[in-house]
Amino acid sequence: MSYVIAAPELVAAAATDLANVASTISSVNAAASAGTRTLLAAGADEISVAIAALFDTHAQAYQAVSARAAAFHAQFVQALNTGAGAYASAETANVGQVVLDAINAPTRLLVGRPLIGDGRNATTPGGSGEAGGLLFGNGGNGAAGAPGQSGGAGGLGGFLFGNGGAGGTGGAGALGATVTTGASGGTGGGAGLFGNGGAGGAGGVGSSGGNGGTGAPGGRGGLLYGNGGPGGAGGAGAAGGGGQPAGQGGSGGPGGTTMLFGNGGAGGAGGVGGSDAINGGAGGNGGDAGRGGFLFGDGGAGGAGGDGGVGTAGTGGSGGHGGNGGLSGQIGDGGAGGAGGNGTSATAAQRNGGTGGAGGYGGDAKLFGNGGLGGAGGFGGDGSPVGGLGGDGGDGGNGGHSGLLGNGGAGGIGRVGGKGLFGGVGGDGGEGGDAIGLIGNGGNGGLGGAGGATFAPGSGQPGPDGRSGNGGNKGLLFGTPGGVG
Repeated sequence: MSYVIAAPELVAAAATDLANVASTISSVNAAASAGTRTLLAAGADEISVAIAALFDTHAQAYQAVSARAAAFHAQFVQALNTGAGAYASAETANVGQVVLDAINAPTRLLVGRPLIGDGRNATTPGGSGEAGGLLFGNGGNGAAGAPGQSGGAGGLGGFLFGNGGAGGTGGAGALGATVTTGASGGTGGGAGLFGNGGAGGAGGVGSSGGNGGTGAPGGRGGLLYGNGGPGGAGGAGAAGGGGQPAGQGGSGGPGGTTMLFGNGGAGGAGGVGGSDAINGGAGGNGGDAGRGGFLFGDGGAGGAGGDGGVGTAGTGGSGGHGGNGGLSGQIGDGGAGGAGGNGTSATAAQRNGGTGGAGGYGGDAKLFGNGGLGGAGGFGGDGSPVGGLGGDGGDGGNGGHSGLLGNGGAGGIGRVGGKGLFGGVGGDGGEGGDAIGLIGNGGNGGLGGAGGATFAPGSGQPGPDGRSGNGGNKGLLFGTPGGVG
């Protein structure tokens, strides 16, 4: 059996030789063109003219074929050069990886992480990602969990530079097990001196009426600079059945904090409630946001609450509450509160709509900065037209307070109550945040939600409107109080 040996330099040399051959052939064709295409007739008779024309036609055909052959030859040489370059790059990459593995082997053996470069992603269910290099590198991602198993944690970022790895998704609730709740996600990896925290893993979905798993916290931002990682979303609640009620949505994970400079991570969204033949499951609460850097940074935004599940012959699920906005650093704004989840409408006679979730509170500022906005409430679900009550609208969250200099955050709006034979109550607007420092305006109060309409005027009643929030107080020296919503 014969073997073929190829090397990048040999392929490149062959391409160069072929290019030289093409140059020589082109020179010969150009020299022959003048002597064949400009041939004069031997005499003025018809036969001499016809012979000269025949040679001229043959010369033109030869030059046309030569031009096409030269074009094909040029394309072949180009392809050969491209292949040689790709082959050389692959060889260089292979050599570079071999060298990198040799450098990292001792530190992996001693401390379980490389010296430089990114950590490896986990491959076994629920395994944690490898930490990034001691000097620099991103942490590896955690693996998703098997049924009933939590997701793996993300690896730490490099000591000097590197982002934390993302946490793995939690496993679904184990079928046939006593505990059918979805497993929690894996925590996001923290950063070193410079870098962002990894995202928290989402919670697993429930099974057989089990609740959704809890979202994991986001990783911590860098010790000197970097943002906190976002929290993982809560898992969806499982549908009911077989005597099991619908599961509730899992809560979202909190956002990661940061140290000196950087913004806090956003809270994870709450999971959706499970559906059921009777009553729908409640949505999960949104995760609270992470705090901004101690010296400078904004607080993260709170996670939104999950919507309630559908109740085919019963009450719609209630929406989850929004997460609170994160606190700011000494300089920075507070984070906005998350919106409340929506209540689900009823689908059967004489059944009620779900209640909307409340909005999260806006985060407070510290020294210089504005308070965060309050989150809006969730909509109330509609009750059935025949004898059902509309769900109440969710209340808006209060606005955050300002720092020494800054304005208070506006309160979140209350949402409309659901329709029904008797409409749901509108949600109250959130209170405006105070300007608690020397200079600043108070935040405006949130507008209250309208009461739900009635499906049967004359026999039913619409719901009362929600109360609008009061405005926040002004600063001690200068400022304007906030208005009523």
